[in-house]
Amino acid sequence: MNQNETRESLCPCDEKCPIGEAIETIGGKWKMRILCSLQADGAQHYNDLSRKIRGISPAMLSSSLKELERDGLVARIVYSGVPVRVEYRITPHGSDLWPILHRLAHWVKNEPYDGDEIPAVSEEVQK
Repeated sequence: MNQNETRESLCPCDEKCPIGEAIETIGGKWKMRILCSLQADGAQHYNDLSRKIRGISPAMLSSSLKELERDGLVARIVYSGVPVRVEYRITPHGSDLWPILHRLAHWVKNEPYDGDEIPAVSEEVQK
C-alpha cells in the first residue's frame, strides 16, 4: 500500500471516517471517565463506578456502560449466586486505547510525548 492509499483510507473527509467513528465511540462526557476508572482500578461493580464518577446519573452510567459493552470496550461479567453479582471490566480492545489516549493527553497539554507510562487516573476520574 502506498502513502496516498493510506492517507485516503484514514481521511477524515470520507463519508465513513474511521477517526469520526472512534470519536463517536468514546466521545461524550462520561465514557472516558468510565474507561479510565476501569483501566486504573480494574473490574468494578456498578455502585463502585457510580460513587467514583461524581455527577453521573444512574441512567447515564447504565446507558454509557451498555454502549461501551456494545462497542467491545467494556465486558459485563455476571456471577451467579444470591444475590447475583455483576462486574464491569475493560476489555483488551479497550486497553488498546490507553497509549493512544495518553499520547492525546500530552498533545492537549502541549507537552512532548516521550512514550512514558501513563500515571494512575483514579483521582482524575472523580473530577
